[in-house]
Amino acid sequence: MHWTALPPEPLAVLRRGAVIPAHLLALDAGRRLDARRQRALTRYYLDAGAGGLAVGVHSTQFAIRDVGLYEPVLELALRTAHDWEPLGGRRPLFLVAGLAGGTAQAVREATIARGLGYHAGLLSLAALLGAGEDELVAHCEAVAAVLPLVGFYLQPAVGGIHLPASFWQRFAAIDNVVAIKMAPFHRYRTLDVIRGVVAARAEERVTLYTGNDDHIVLDLLAPFTLVRDGQPVTLRIRGGLLGHWSVWTRCAVELLERIHAAVAAGSVPPQLLALDAQVTDCNAALFDVAHDFHGCIAGCHEVLRRQGLLAGTWCLDPAEGLSAGQADELSRVARDYPHLVDDAFVARHRERWLA
Repeated sequence: MHWTALPPEPLAVLRRGAVIPAHLLALDAGRRLDARRQRALTRYYLDAGAGGLAVGVHSTQFAIRDVGLYEPVLELALRTAHDWEPLGGRRPLFLVAGLAGGTAQAVREATIARGLGYHAGLLSLAALLGAGEDELVAHCEAVAAVLPLVGFYLQPAVGGIHLPASFWQRFAAIDNVVAIKMAPFHRYRTLDVIRGVVAARAEERVTLYTGNDDHIVLDLLAPFTLVRDGQPVTLRIRGGLLGHWSVWTRCAVELLERIHAAVAAGSVPPQLLALDAQVTDCNAALFDVAHDFHGCIAGCHEVLRRQGLLAGTWCLDPAEGLSAGQADELSRVARDYPHLVDDAFVARHRERWLA
């Protein structure tokens, strides 16, 4: 499937820039899929105003592949989104499936996602650690022959690999690439991606999304002006495909709307700039930066547990959980930044989502 065959409405959502939560995984105390609460999460994201969903990605836990949950979880999210009538009525959604593993596995997952009706695949390259650039590009080309791709620069702290600007130029030149999620949590490496897109002359086709949960607001506010052939070329990061936005999603939607309005007006108020540090402070608690991201998924689970959407913080790996002091940090940021927390919104609608 080529991106030119995608329905125009979801593609327009991607191009404009949207909140795309990295969908979490609801488990019961036996670490089995809790389908009722998994549906509730999807409904929450849609009612919060998300413009898409990313399912089977890092926040959904890569280990779903090891326990036979990859296709069932993708199918459940898609079916729930299809059947649900969101607050404010139906809107087009851009649906992204996480793709991982070696070439054979990634192609197989892309085929599954395409068959289910997903629009694109977020391609993790973590399994190709140690591969050369030619091998990485060939891998991407093979998967892109099946499904439009969203590139994924995953930070090394959670399994990603270093990818230079030369790789991103070659990746962006693949004509079935529609977007790139930049999540190296690293300013220089984020710039490598943008340099690659500019060098490939792909800025009209490849939409940039932030995955830098440590720098969300400024990523979305700042213009990136580089020089090509002696002329300035300006790109913007249009939206976010974020683990951080898997919680407090209603506030994320409101934040992105404010950012889009400020960019359109050509004037960024200081109060909006000040949110960058506040959102990053929240992320430090969510992602357990104090313990090198050990509790990054469990931290998101804990927010949803406190809101009543999840029954616990269980992950597929029993070794994954909240770190010492992380719960206190989550309480602190929720207290200090109530304008970034959507507890009241969840409380109003939770029973509807869980029905």
